[in-house]
Amino acid sequence: MKPKRFRRYPCAVQNLVDLTSRGQLREAVDALPLLSRNGFLLNSDLIASLIHQCAGAKSIKFGKSVHLHLKLTGSKRPNAFLSNHLINMYAKCGDHVKARDVFDKMTARNLYSWNNMLSGYAKLGMVKAAKRLFDKMPERDFVSWNTMVMAYVQSGWFDEALRLHTELRRSNIGFNEYSFAGVLTVCVKLRDLWLAKQLHCQVFLLGFLSNVVLSSSIIDVYAKCGELVDARRLFDQMSERDVLAWTTLVSGYAKGGDMKSAQEMFDTMPEKNSVSWTALIAGYVQNGMGHRSLKLFSKMVMLNIEPDQYTFSSCLFACASIISHDHGKQIHSRMVTAGIRPNVVVLSSLIDMYSKCGSLKSSIRVFNATNNKQNVVLWNTIISALAHHGCGKQAVKTFADMVRSGVKPDDVTFLALLNACSHSGLVQEGIYLFESMNQDYSIAPDQGHYACLIDLLGRSGCFDEVMNQLKKMPFEPDERVWNALVGVCKIHGNIELGRIAARHLVELEPHAPAAYILLSGIYAALGRWESAQEVRQLMNTRSVGKDNALSWLEIDRKLRLDFKKPSKLHRTEEETTSVLELLTDGSSLCNVER
Repeated sequence: MKPKRFRRYPCAVQNLVDLTSRGQLREAVDALPLLSRNGFLLNSDLIASLIHQCAGAKSIKFGKSVHLHLKLTGSKRPNAFLSNHLINMYAKCGDHVKARDVFDKMTARNLYSWNNMLSGYAKLGMVKAAKRLFDKMPERDFVSWNTMVMAYVQSGWFDEALRLHTELRRSNIGFNEYSFAGVLTVCVKLRDLWLAKQLHCQVFLLGFLSNVVLSSSIIDVYAKCGELVDARRLFDQMSERDVLAWTTLVSGYAKGGDMKSAQEMFDTMPEKNSVSWTALIAGYVQNGMGHRSLKLFSKMVMLNIEPDQYTFSSCLFACASIISHDHGKQIHSRMVTAGIRPNVVVLSSLIDMYSKCGSLKSSIRVFNATNNKQNVVLWNTIISALAHHGCGKQAVKTFADMVRSGVKPDDVTFLALLNACSHSGLVQEGIYLFESMNQDYSIAPDQGHYACLIDLLGRSGCFDEVMNQLKKMPFEPDERVWNALVGVCKIHGNIELGRIAARHLVELEPHAPAAYILLSGIYAALGRWESAQEVRQLMNTRSVGKDNALSWLEIDRKLRLDFKKPSKLHRTEEETTSVLELLTDGSSLCNVER
């Protein structure tokens, strides 16, 4: 029996094979010119492996070098196998022009070539180009349809995604479990419980529930729609659960306000990653327990679990919520030391944290140090910070700088600007900005904008203009508008208008304490104590409870909390806990280690 013969390469080629197998991409690419000069031709598998590594590294420079090597060695029009690899590489590196150039020069295209180019457009968010290519395809399989559906989903064209999915199901092309991934993402985005239940039934009948990604997506929809019982039932039925499934339920409980179940689920997880930790940290922040978030973050760091950008963002939000400037600075310092380049979300969180902790200068310093300011979220955050500190004129000037830099404002921008004008008494500037929303930027004012305008005009005592704006509103005022009106009526002692606004508030939110408290405050400010007491008694009759009060102090790196129950109608001087008493006597305080 003859011994098995192994293919042997010349030494120079073998060296390239070794470099490629070890993932030494730079060295492998640098060796290509020597091989071409010596007349060595590399086989398609080796070249494909190099192109694949270039795609994985997203190195268009090395990818172009390999492509050039093909041209220099007589392959100006590579075969379909190599062309498909080149299309994938260029698409992953973000060069759709080069990818399309390779595609157009192919002498023979197979279905994989068309799907490859379609996928490239989809991943780059070029939904219109993807649709044109999809329409030109001589044949399509379910991969083509799945890719096009996902392209629509990623671009926010949800109606088109649902229409195309329905068309696929009615055709004879066939489908697989990934055909449901796109439409389930639509359900998550739109929180469409009815559609999710339909898809759940279809996935179950087709036997696709064993796909962990699909099951996790359905759990996510149920959780986001508040159907946590259904979410938990499906979770318990899963034969196999990955970190995603566990984390999805942890996040669902947290967003539903059930932090006890979220913590229990987190503690039971057999495996955790940074996303799992971040989900729980964010949950505590969203539910007003910032101190618990920071304690959890400290534990995460001690266990050497690397935080991601969203972890830092949640922790900075926690610092802002409990006004912990020192802890915020420590987290910022940790990011700098670790060499993390913060994304827009983290930068905005930093600006917001410093602002709410009283350091506007630090907020401005972070904003000014940001190289790329072409994101409206950054500008909105710094304008909000200036508004928070009563710097209305500076906020308006910052807005002018924003427009000059080419960043288009959105509805949040004007909300922050109107708030800034309101707290700085800039009536004319506020009215001008409100009018320019629709005229100059085609942004229709919503309830929030009108609430800010009413607050702006009311604080300046312009009640005739307030009534004029209320009449001109294209929709019925909601609780935000009436709240703003009650607030300014209290400032100026406008009892009659305040009473009208409060009545509307009670009708909209009969069990919310805000209207009663504001109306009682109006009467109290005018010395009409009997009327104020009547409003309070009405609260008791309707079982309208006042939210618990919470005070906190940070002493020796410990957060000291003081929980207070809702006040009675009249509290004696002895029952009132002052800040000085909290400082001198810590008996009523609950310590939380920082």
